[in-house]
Amino acid sequence: MSRNFQQSECGQTSAMTLLTDEQRARLIDNGAVPDGTDHVPVVKFFTPDAGATWLITEMYPDDPDTLFGLCDLGLGFPELGTVSLRELQCVRGKLGLPIERDLHFEGCFPLSVYAEAASQAGRITEATADLERAAAVLAAKKRG
Repeated sequence: MSRNFQQSECGQTSAMTLLTDEQRARLIDNGAVPDGTDHVPVVKFFTPDAGATWLITEMYPDDPDTLFGLCDLGLGFPELGTVSLRELQCVRGKLGLPIERDLHFEGCFPLSVYAEAASQAGRITEATADLERAAAVLAAKKRG
């Protein structure tokens, strides 16, 4: 585990704290769609004391512990992948603070746009200019 994170006793933060019922339902619905769909992130998790961020788009219906999204551990290399909800509940930052859900996050672009912007910035960004630039880059790649 990175020096920025600590493993703690699981179960101190419930899944219901990290996800609302509505978010859980949307994530499961997204996970039920065939691969290749570029969903808008449903929820953002972050460590208040370690610089890690997760933008989550899907929950596997047959394995509700497995989430998919853009994961940034604060090391400069954000990547798309899966993460365990149970593990997120156990991780603590360097000050011992648990992962939190961003109560004000609203995804406004598909995950591919956030991933492109993160690749260019070296971290997940929500800056409108970065996201619009990334969307334009992806549109240009698609055209030609």
